[in-house]
Amino acid sequence: MSESTHVVFIHGLWIHSTAWEAWERLFRERGYQTSAPGWPGDRATVAETRAHAAELAGVGIDDITAAYREHIATLPSKPIVIGHSFGGLIAQKLLASGDASAAVAIDPGQIKGVKPLPLAQIRSALPVLKNPGNKKRAISLTPAQFRYGFGNAISETESNALHAQWTIPGPGRPLFEASSANFSRVSPAAVDTKTSDRGPLLFIAGGKDHTVPEVVVKAAYGLYSGSTAVTDLRVFPDRGHSLVLDDGWRTVADAALEWLAAQSAQALDAA
Repeated sequence: MSESTHVVFIHGLWIHSTAWEAWERLFRERGYQTSAPGWPGDRATVAETRAHAAELAGVGIDDITAAYREHIATLPSKPIVIGHSFGGLIAQKLLASGDASAAVAIDPGQIKGVKPLPLAQIRSALPVLKNPGNKKRAISLTPAQFRYGFGNAISETESNALHAQWTIPGPGRPLFEASSANFSRVSPAAVDTKTSDRGPLLFIAGGKDHTVPEVVVKAAYGLYSGSTAVTDLRVFPDRGHSLVLDDGWRTVADAALEWLAAQSAQALDAA
């Protein structure tokens, strides 16, 4: 792993890929190459995606994973993948399958095998899960729903500004797939957490996150205990689900960069 490595940023549910712009600038300044493709159905801008919400309807975890795998196939070598929310789930799948050299999963969506289901997480998902028909629809969050799920650890003014700037309709299907994963023998939310034949993985959790609470991230981290590959956890106690978007994004980005630098140093020492 070197600073010439490509980093692919993977956004989560309800957030447009251009929300990674500040991260991309920072990583390019540090010598990395970057890209942040959208999910299938995303348009180039927030406004265009909102205007064509129907194109996102029915998109599921396997569809999203396949799209990023296709993007990675166009790169000269295996990239690092950094994902937020459902993007963190996709990042784990890409790392486990050997499509990525390392991964950072930030407040990652719930993978199969994770058992804690805090009330805050249920409430955050209710805008979608309350209606089974939403599995085939694209759903938008109101400012109040975004405030609870993403912006509870920041001011209401900042939360509303982030909602206006970055939110897009999100397909309901991934939430239904993740919520039913433990009841399905074969689930798209399943990740091979036992393999040791993979690159290093960092989990980042927000201690005030409602959408993916800290206990859920720690449970996912615990599923990797049978692997000898590098698996680390970093918790930001006072941060919510907006931690990659809000005014404190740089602290999280710097933590990811420091961890990646440490993995490079360890690889050189082992060579």
